[in-house]
Amino acid sequence: MTVPPAEPGASSSAEQVVAGLAKLSLVMRHEAWKASGRRGLTPTQSQILAVIAGSREPVGIKAVAEQLAVTAGTVSEAVTTLTDKGLVEKRTDPSDGRALVLVLTRAGRREAAKAAQWPEALRRAVEELPMAEQGGLLRGLAGMVRWLQAQGAVPTARMCVECRYFRPNAYPGSERAHHCQFIDAPIGDADLRLDCDDMETAPPQVRTRLWALLVEGRPLDEALAADYATSDPRSSIGTRGPKENRHD
Repeated sequence: MTVPPAEPGASSSAEQVVAGLAKLSLVMRHEAWKASGRRGLTPTQSQILAVIAGSREPVGIKAVAEQLAVTAGTVSEAVTTLTDKGLVEKRTDPSDGRALVLVLTRAGRREAAKAAQWPEALRRAVEELPMAEQGGLLRGLAGMVRWLQAQGAVPTARMCVECRYFRPNAYPGSERAHHCQFIDAPIGDADLRLDCDDMETAPPQVRTRLWALLVEGRPLDEALAADYATSDPRSSIGTRGPKENRHD
């Protein structure tokens, strides 16, 4: 049977995906304004609180601006308002007396916890998807973020797929096919994280290989193990089978 040619002007699957993401962004923007407005904040101010709360190290205005992909001026203006509201304080950086870092007050921490919550409607929509589809969606998003990150279009993300603890396809055929060495446990596609506090960036050559192995469905290989050993002699690398009852 001959496959008929595509209709002139027909949208590609990529265009359809982008159209879908655009619809989701409208929901997120609407919900962000609604939620922030109830608390007397703008979405940018709420995002700044969330970034400060989620940072491992003290952050200043420049670091926050990089995380949000906005100008330092935008952050500075918002921080002034947050300071006036008693949500943020500027303090001297302990490691550099000439620099200032942003610290949340007690009220700021409460607001940051609220700001970190995702829109309920979107969360429920994702939960309605079968777990396998959630995993596939998460893998696709990780790939998009990874590409955009390489183009400098988005801030660096703390993703599993670029972490030195991530072992793709360690348990082929299993529902939880990958392994996280940080927690020493198997994880599935639906467990992958796009922003993990415990993520440690793997060397460049390893990050490229990790993604290729994940996409190709192959486990860690000896070449990758050698890359790890070269970059960090302390790192013990290698594929291994799951412990007994590991998936329970």
